[in-house]
Amino acid sequence: MGDRFPGGVISKTPPVVVAPVDGEGGSASGLWTLTEQLDLQKAGSWPKGLLPRELYAWGNNYRGQLGDNTVAYRSSPVQIGSELNWQSTSVWNHGLAIKLNGTLWSWGYGGNGRLGLNSTTNRSSPVQIGALTNWAQASAGDNFSAAVKTDNSLWVWGENGKGQLGLSDTPDRSSPVQLGALTNWAQVSCGGDHCHAVKTDGTLWSWGDGANGKLGLNDSAPFPGSVSRSSPVQVGSLTSWANVSGGNDRSGAVKTDGTLWCWGINQYGQTGDGTVITRSSPVQIGANTNWSNVSHGKAQTGHAMALKTTGQLYGWGAQSRGAIGDNTVAYRSSPVQIGALTNWSQVEAGQFNTVSVKTDGTFWAWGYGDKGQNGDNTVIRRSSPVQVGALTSWSQGASGANVTVAITKG
Repeated sequence: MGDRFPGGVISKTPPVVVAPVDGEGGSASGLWTLTEQLDLQKAGSWPKGLLPRELYAWGNNYRGQLGDNTVAYRSSPVQIGSELNWQSTSVWNHGLAIKLNGTLWSWGYGGNGRLGLNSTTNRSSPVQIGALTNWAQASAGDNFSAAVKTDNSLWVWGENGKGQLGLSDTPDRSSPVQLGALTNWAQVSCGGDHCHAVKTDGTLWSWGDGANGKLGLNDSAPFPGSVSRSSPVQVGSLTSWANVSGGNDRSGAVKTDGTLWCWGINQYGQTGDGTVITRSSPVQIGANTNWSNVSHGKAQTGHAMALKTTGQLYGWGAQSRGAIGDNTVAYRSSPVQIGALTNWSQVEAGQFNTVSVKTDGTFWAWGYGDKGQNGDNTVIRRSSPVQVGALTSWSQGASGANVTVAITKG
């Protein structure tokens, strides 16, 4: 006996084959759990044919960052719970994840209220934030969090001593608070103690700590005394920004024309413009127009990674632990290609390591591995990519403070 929903049939048997057309439709056979049935009911349709979508984590876990209900380090992937409907995730020293039904979950270090659970208690397994089912994208910063809803409203919570919540004040918040009343936010990215967001009109905005020019607002105050902002300020006047990434003390973004721009601290080439000059406003990296996204790492003396539309992977910055992945520990002040492959699909720079997914669904990691964050069942530092297990069903990886979280794609 089955129940029919828009886009597919949910039977009392678990999914063995799901064959969507244009991202919808499909069929399955097997036994569904009650939770899975309820989640699919809330979604109202097949979740784009990508089931199961399991959540895994590995690496540092002394504050429950892995969400596996322990505080034990893991050097290989461990599944978080038994749910099969995870959509996206973000991690620093706490984790955030959104399910296909639009619910938002958090776990790990709870200091300053960064988990959004109206407390400062650490959580060693995912806990739902409120009861809403309209969360679209979430970003974990060093000590705070931000998320965008499906109505394009922006919500923030956690530490706020440097105005990183953008609420025009400095008190911490332990549960989500809407930033202003606008409903035109498209994407948000939290850094160490600053934040960036892109609006639906293509404008770029930043707020929080302005040290080392990381806000990109061309502040004239001497470094590191650049002006901090407790509410969003537009970066320039352009309306061509596509996506943004906030790192520890620097940031980067890609424009709709495929150009790559970076700014912030640069003593080890983290900006990628071929210099070691700190930049307080966006500077273009090279002349290429085929960049798709960029990820700045979680360490001040860290690195950055970026993908091109051709599937090529590049890295630059500091890498005493091999985090760039070019089989060296040499610092790079401009992007260097990682190998010669053209099948990289997603990448994220962590604190001292990097994780990436290929188009074939394999998962790769490299850099510092002292807490098992490379997931290769060792604590060995890697200066070039190493495959994590043998699965070919990974869809996304997120790397934080020596912790990795990833989602399969079914």
